[in-house]
Amino acid sequence: MNQPLNLPPLTVKGRVEAVAAKLADIDVDALVVTNLTNIRWCSGFTGSAGTLVISTDQAILITDSRYAEQAPVQTQAAGGSIEVRINSQFVAAVAEAVGNASVVALEADHVSWANQRRLDDSLSAALVDTSAIIAELRSVKDPAELARIETAAKIVDAVLGECCGHFMRGVSELEIARMLEDGMRLAGANGPAYETIVASGANSALPHKTPSPKRLFDGDLLVVDAGALVDGYRSDMTRTFMVGEPDERALELYELVRKSQAAGVAAVRPGVAAGEIDKVCREVITEAGYGDAFTHSTGHGVGLNIHELPAIRRNNQAELLAGQVITVEPGVYFSGYGGVRVEDTVVVNEDGSRPLTQFSKETSWQ
Repeated sequence: MNQPLNLPPLTVKGRVEAVAAKLADIDVDALVVTNLTNIRWCSGFTGSAGTLVISTDQAILITDSRYAEQAPVQTQAAGGSIEVRINSQFVAAVAEAVGNASVVALEADHVSWANQRRLDDSLSAALVDTSAIIAELRSVKDPAELARIETAAKIVDAVLGECCGHFMRGVSELEIARMLEDGMRLAGANGPAYETIVASGANSALPHKTPSPKRLFDGDLLVVDAGALVDGYRSDMTRTFMVGEPDERALELYELVRKSQAAGVAAVRPGVAAGEIDKVCREVITEAGYGDAFTHSTGHGVGLNIHELPAIRRNNQAELLAGQVITVEPGVYFSGYGGVRVEDTVVVNEDGSRPLTQFSKETSWQ
């Protein structure tokens, strides 16, 4: 049975107004929001179909009759000033909602070409594209959001601690993934935050390898990348284990990646460019001669999506902000041998950062 979680209530109060202020800055009269995650963040509505029109003086949520009762209840409970309209005709409903707007923005990454053309044909307003207006606002978490992410992180910490004693010869990757995901649900999570990664032996050289029937053997490196989903919010953590006694190469690689990851976490603070975190982690690995083995970016934001802003990647000059939640996850990978990755989710605070995932790195060797 799922354990009850004591979480503070979520509120969307002030979010629509923050989006409207961004629109005013770029001389846009209204924004048509079609990304369901952005709709949830702005309004509290969690349905599978909806469009949110935000203008400088109002916000209108358009959905279909399946959500005639759910939508008003959710938006009112979340504390936002959102009008709900039931209309399954997308173009007509949007045209009515934008009214006399002269410039209407669409979410460039989340509106289909067909709908863009339909709106262009039906509206007298000029259509412009926008990108990341809401994503940038979403990147800074409020206390209720942080509570959900931290609870998700604690669940994975605890479940991994309960399960890691079973990471031994003969157990399959699929069995480990199932064990972890079942444990998350029993601990109160809604489920995994993403498809759990369990990769052993040569499979661990593949950063996003999905679990397979492969069974563990003594000497295998074992990468476990797991997160939990709690009330829409996600956590993300990776630990690398050794099945049996670690060999010298595995120990060397593990200590190198752990050193790189610690340096990256230590560099996290408000005002630092996101790309600087990537640079710090990459330099440690490059100086050891393994720069080519670090094949992915260092991290990403975490929240309602498992990958969101800010992107912790090379040359990203966006400055970190207090309240953002990010991962720091360097790794090295060698085809035919295996890989090592160490990842924590941390929240940026005024003094630097605070780890939300806290499963020991000292006990990662079994």
